[in-house]
Amino acid sequence: MESLEARIERLEYYQALLFELLDVEKIALYKLIVKAQMTKNEVEEFLSLCDKMNEQYKKQKAEGLIVFTPLLTEFVGMLHPNLDAEETVKSLLTHGIYVPLMNEFKKIMNTIK
Repeated sequence: MESLEARIERLEYYQALLFELLDVEKIALYKLIVKAQMTKNEVEEFLSLCDKMNEQYKKQKAEGLIVFTPLLTEFVGMLHPNLDAEETVKSLLTHGIYVPLMNEFKKIMNTIK
């Protein structure tokens, strides 16, 4: 009988193979979530954070602000510890959600490099 550890190891290998097979733009966010091993609650908190940041961005933009670095700093500071900020922004853009906000974050990140 196969050990539980061996079965888990095989499943992780299969998962890695599936990621290679399914590397389609629209699944980048889901791939990121699975790679980060986030729970359903953590994903809901993450999306709630994105909603909050998006609303703050819209409000600040409407008020005439043009510098959004503090908003990016807050976003990065509140991200799940297993999520890379740059990869997260790219995945959200690829997925097509929070596009204006993520474009702003991407632009800021590119100037910092």
